[in-house]
Amino acid sequence: MKAISQMSIRELSEMLKTEPSGEFLKACAQDSRQGVRQLMIRYQKDCEVRKAEAVRIQHLLVEEKQLWQAGYLHIAGMDEAGRGPLAGPVVAAACILPAKFNLPGLNDSKKLSESKRERLFQEIKEQALGYAVGSAESAEIDALNILQATKLAMKRAVENLKIRPHFLLIDALEIPLKIPQKGIIDGDALSASIAAASILAKVSRDHLMDELDTLYPVYGFRKNKGYGTREHLAALRRYGVCPIHRRTFAPVKNQLNIV
Repeated sequence: MKAISQMSIRELSEMLKTEPSGEFLKACAQDSRQGVRQLMIRYQKDCEVRKAEAVRIQHLLVEEKQLWQAGYLHIAGMDEAGRGPLAGPVVAAACILPAKFNLPGLNDSKKLSESKRERLFQEIKEQALGYAVGSAESAEIDALNILQATKLAMKRAVENLKIRPHFLLIDALEIPLKIPQKGIIDGDALSASIAAASILAKVSRDHLMDELDTLYPVYGFRKNKGYGTREHLAALRRYGVCPIHRRTFAPVKNQLNIV
C-alpha cells in the first residue's frame, strides 16, 4: 500500500470506509494537508453519529435482553398497520431479530420517511431470523370490529412464521395464542423487535394498497393508502363504495345510507 502522504484525498476517503486500522488513522491525523484534516473531521463526526446510534439501538433492546436472559431464544416483535383507513385490510407483522444485527435508523415506522422505511424493509427481511405477515380483510373488519380483526391479523402473522416464537412482544395488545406474551404501550418506539415489525407491516400494506389502486384507480389508494383524505371522500361521494371499503366505518356507512 502507498504511503499516506502519497495517497489522494479520494483514496483516503475510500480507505476510511473500510474499518481502517489505528495506525492508518494516526498517520492521517499527522498529515498536514488541509483536505486530509477536513476529511478526518468528517470521519470523527461520522464515528460519533454511529456510536450514538449504536447506543440508541441498545436502549431499544432492553425488553429483548431481559427475555433472552430468561431463556426465551426466539422473541417475535409484533405490530400492525391500517387500523384507521376507510378501505383495505389491516396488516400485521411478526419479526424475530437475531441478538446481533445491523439496522441503523431502526425506529417506529411512523417516524421514518418512505425511503428509509423501504430501505429498512429490505434489510430487516435479510437479517431477521424469521418474519411473516398476516392480514384481515375489510369484510372481516366489518364482521368482527377493527380491534378483533387486528388481533386476527396478528394471530395469522404468528402462524405464518417458519420459526415458532418462544415469546411475543406486541404493540399495546395481547392476542389469543398459547405463547407467552407482553403488550407494550408505544412498543414500536421502545422495542427493536416491535419497531422492525411495524416497518414490515406498514410497507407491506403500502405495497398492497398500491396494487389495489390499479383495480380501483378513482379513489387514489396509491396516494392515500385508504385513509379518509379530502380527495378520497370526494371520490367516495362521486363513485360510491367499492368492494374493499369498510362498510361499518362512519364515512363509508353514511355513503351507503345516502345510496
